[in-house]
Amino acid sequence: MQLGTVTLFFLFIFSFLPSQYGAEVYNITPSHPLAEGQTLVSPSLIFELGFFSPNSSANKYVGLWHKSIFPRKYVWVANRDNPLAATDTLATLSIGSNGNLELVDGKQSSVWSANISNCSSAVLLDNGNFIVKDGMGADLWVSFNDPSDTHLPRMLLGYDSGSGKRNFLTSWKSENDPSPGLFLVGLSEELPAQLYIWTNGSTPHWRSGPWDKSRFIGIPTSNSDTSPYLNPWTLVDNVPQGTRYLSYSFDKIPGANVFTYADISSEGILRFLFSEIGKNWYLAWKSWNNPCDNYGACGPFGVCKAYESPICKCLKGFIPKSNKEWSKRNWTGGCVRRRNLSCETNTNESISSKGKDGFSKLERLKLPNFHEYLGSVALDKFEDCKTRCLSNCSCLAYAYVDNIGCLVWFKDLFDMQQFTAFGEDLYVRLAHSELGHVELIARRLESTSRIQIHRDGLRDYIGKHDFSELKIYDFDNILIATDNFSITNKLGQGGFGPVYKGMLPEGMEIAVKRLSSSSRQGVEEFKNEMRLISNLQHKNLVRMMGCCVKEDEKLLIYEFMANKSLDTFLYDPTKRAMLNWATRFNIIQGVARGLLYLHHDSYVKVIHRDLKVSNILLDEKMNPKISDFGLARIVEETHSLDNTQKVVGTRGYMSPEYAMGGIFSEKSDVYSFGVLVLEIISGKKNVSFYCYDQQLGFLAYVWKLWNEGRALELVDEVLGDSYSSSEVMTCVHVGLLCVQDNAPDRPTMTDVASILSSEKDGPHPKRPVFTIQNSVYHLGSSYENTNSSINEASITMIGGR
Repeated sequence: MQLGTVTLFFLFIFSFLPSQYGAEVYNITPSHPLAEGQTLVSPSLIFELGFFSPNSSANKYVGLWHKSIFPRKYVWVANRDNPLAATDTLATLSIGSNGNLELVDGKQSSVWSANISNCSSAVLLDNGNFIVKDGMGADLWVSFNDPSDTHLPRMLLGYDSGSGKRNFLTSWKSENDPSPGLFLVGLSEELPAQLYIWTNGSTPHWRSGPWDKSRFIGIPTSNSDTSPYLNPWTLVDNVPQGTRYLSYSFDKIPGANVFTYADISSEGILRFLFSEIGKNWYLAWKSWNNPCDNYGACGPFGVCKAYESPICKCLKGFIPKSNKEWSKRNWTGGCVRRRNLSCETNTNESISSKGKDGFSKLERLKLPNFHEYLGSVALDKFEDCKTRCLSNCSCLAYAYVDNIGCLVWFKDLFDMQQFTAFGEDLYVRLAHSELGHVELIARRLESTSRIQIHRDGLRDYIGKHDFSELKIYDFDNILIATDNFSITNKLGQGGFGPVYKGMLPEGMEIAVKRLSSSSRQGVEEFKNEMRLISNLQHKNLVRMMGCCVKEDEKLLIYEFMANKSLDTFLYDPTKRAMLNWATRFNIIQGVARGLLYLHHDSYVKVIHRDLKVSNILLDEKMNPKISDFGLARIVEETHSLDNTQKVVGTRGYMSPEYAMGGIFSEKSDVYSFGVLVLEIISGKKNVSFYCYDQQLGFLAYVWKLWNEGRALELVDEVLGDSYSSSEVMTCVHVGLLCVQDNAPDRPTMTDVASILSSEKDGPHPKRPVFTIQNSVYHLGSSYENTNSSINEASITMIGGR
């Protein structure tokens, strides 16, 4: 009696245990169905089939998994379209009286069947294949011919064109829902074949590139990738029979004791995983590693480079179809040809004669889609492949691939990716003028570098340095980049001419300075800036990217500064508040570092001669960059002073000795810097401020506040009390030291940098007597308004010496 009670107790306990603890069976027969709590196991206990609910779902399914590996991966699901209720404990997988293998629910309604007859048994093999047999032991149905989302070793994925049978992998709808999802994996029918992931059954999502008899050439590997897990595939292509199947195995790995599978995730990623016995699953490879793996990421004639930013570039000879869309980083519209092909008839003379189409080579490429295979016409040589493509006006590109042969393209070149150390060579058909584009730039550069500059110091400097790295841009590309110099792209107007925003084909934003016919600065200033700044590299100097010269058009191309120039903030009643003290102090320090580089740290000594608020540009993080070097001069290190008959600069920023005598030196820039510092602190314009009560101009007024111990009254009222008193006092001190009348009294930029960093104390500044606004531009109290309309552009004066 006691023994019976114990037995009943354990039976009660086992009824609540998960299925893996239930009875294991080795076959299903008409008299022995598979019920809840039982599992069908393979002979060596590698695979197991039974009832499961994914992640405690409300639904129940019959599926297959590896018996000894956790977490479980369900490699096949029978009733993925028609789930059982998780509460249904009476469902069975059985062989009915009609000889069909069926899954029936607790009400004996059919949920799924193998759709066969004369079945006598069902067994599970050690390779994971679930097989239904007749009484003679012949296979009537196998799960390998009806895959779910998983590809197991020796399973065939492909098609039989004779029978119309195709085997695909179909993703789960989600991690908890095995019903068919959006993604399908299968082989294409083209030659050579490719492996595809499609969405909604027909739209390409990813592709492998063509099969070369040993691997898919669009899946990157390298010579160092020797792991057998990276290339396990075998493709058997029987053209006469119309069959093509992909499988994989690890028979080539001696002693390999691993389990493996490939599957398509619910997010559309093809994955290959492996597990050594008793260990977890490890990812060996996946189809998606970066945005370039998205099918057609850069559109027609665009190539994706995951290692660059932005990732999409147009092929050589092509430009964005829509510059507006590319500026939004929407590259799917792709690129269009810049110049039409000549494409003449197929004769030796026409192929080789001057002016005819040719090919440009691209290396390390995932070849574009929509190839046509010419291997059947015995094109075994590279030159034969080239000739065949060139002789056909519709042939846009060709490639000769080892173990494949000749591939040609007659449709738009689509879904290309350039790798860093892998890939094939593609030859793209271009107009002859595009093939000579590099040589044309070189000749134009050589011609440009010979332009005579009538300034002794700069001319000597040019003769000692190589400017071959200066990039020459194509004028047509700049037209496209700026939308024909559209007024909506105009950033501003300077002494040089208008400045436009542009977007290069690769997605990079630029600023384009265009020399206007009415410009106060002419060709000499253009040449000067082109040569000078192209050789100056500092984080606080604007970076020149290149130039463009075509007939009367003269353009300078710079990096784009997202926040334009300092004056657009400092003198705008609304934007001024965005310049908090930390930002203003950072700008002052940055400009000081830039000037220090020009005066002392670059390999030539440069005097800017036009430092002012509007020539300080701000990047996206409000970091300052000195710009506009059209008036700059190079001076010898041994010359402390230089002079000119032609005084150029901006009123209010010119030092007394330069404005009145044409004498300039690094101390001229120091004076301009001092004015700039005091304007940044106060938010006021030097030339438009006048204190009528005390008959003082801006600089004299600032000195008076300093001398009376009231320097903090200078601080821009929009800052309120949100500033560092010590930093403000330091900056006012520096500003006044810099605007002293006598050049020898002013500090060097080395001294300025030391004072700003609190490493050095400066002397008491002397009262500035010379002010242009007092002697020349004393026009009335209305100039207290920071929105003054005084013309403050760079001016030229003939100095009386």
